Amino acid sequence: MAAKILVVEDDQDSREVLSRIIENLGYEVLAFGSGKEAVEAVSKTTIDLAMIDIMMPEMNGYEVLQAIRAMQTYAELPIIMVTAKDQDTEVFEGYKYGADYYIPKPYTAKQIEWGIKTFLD
Repeated sequence: MAAKILVVEDDQDSREVLSRIIENLGYEVLAFGSGKEAVEAVSKTTIDLAMIDIMMPEMNGYEVLQAIRAMQTYAELPIIMVTAKDQDTEVFEGYKYGADYYIPKPYTAKQIEWGIKTFLD
């Protein structure tokens, strides 16, 4: 059975592109446009990895990361931040919050593949 990857991205076009890349790699995608919806959904299902945008309304990516990590099931879940925030200080901040990996936008399909395979293969 294919690994299930959570995608949390408020921009619909970006969410669709990222989801398509992941599906083309043979993984199952669970995609949400809001952090709140994503956190609610993962509490009722199983995921193997999360890819989260940082700059989102209502609940930012760091808050989503913390909410998911607070669930005992997902304390060790690999979490990749996919974001336009690419300054060294911003990347460091992501790691401080507990991100496992960071992929800056714009990204290539290869960067997404390498990020995923780092944790799932």
